[in-house]
Amino acid sequence: MNRQNLLVLALVAVSFPAFAKSDKSRVVHKALRESVRVEVLVRGQVQRAASGVVVAVEGRTSYVLTNEHVIQREGLKGAASFQIVVERPTLHRLPAHVVAEGRVPDEDLALLAVDGEALTPAAIASEDQIDVGDDVVVVGAPYGRSLSVSAGIVSQLEVDDQDVQRSMKTDAPIGYGASGGGVFDVPSGKLVGLVEGYRTAKVAFGGISRDDFSFDVPMPGETFLAPPGKIRGFLMHSGIGRLAGLRRSSPMSESPQQTAQQ
Repeated sequence: MNRQNLLVLALVAVSFPAFAKSDKSRVVHKALRESVRVEVLVRGQVQRAASGVVVAVEGRTSYVLTNEHVIQREGLKGAASFQIVVERPTLHRLPAHVVAEGRVPDEDLALLAVDGEALTPAAIASEDQIDVGDDVVVVGAPYGRSLSVSAGIVSQLEVDDQDVQRSMKTDAPIGYGASGGGVFDVPSGKLVGLVEGYRTAKVAFGGISRDDFSFDVPMPGETFLAPPGKIRGFLMHSGIGRLAGLRRSSPMSESPQQTAQQ
């Protein structure tokens, strides 16, 4: 092969690097390994399904962060048990138990422990690593099915007079089953939020028989999140701050009492 052909091949290799991925694609694949589905069972039957994210590991015990309203026992007809569904690298289920619970609506967070397997934990962002306009991806399990990804920006971040983060929103579209899903920064891949809920609008349609029917459609920009300060504070007073790589660095991390706009 002559020198000219070698030069052409070199230029092609530079222009089209093998297996090149965008920052967003790289973050998505990493976030999917750190995310799980959460199932609430009564008498062996799934009664409620949502999402969660692994935040710490100690030996072969993994800790999964989700919403308190996901695991609360009110409304269940019988004693509840819990399991998480790991999708990557292979699909399997693991029993879980509750180790910490917040109080809805002020602190809609809960922590599950999973014994017997060291899962992949997400790195948690500090309060100053997120701002309005930042790109994010959201991982959730719509209607209890396989993990799915949506993308958007941070559309709102509210702080109080002492600069303590109280609430956060994104315009990334989500639906039922995404509660407890992780919100990850692009390009760092760090966990910057946790889905708490979303606001819907009722959209009516005229049926063939002239009977109206309607759907609840998620409103853009109205997905409510627990911000980094709230997540870090909850993990600190839940006793796993050190395992999650956290230090007491803000007022939010020092007080177990937080409030958030729902």
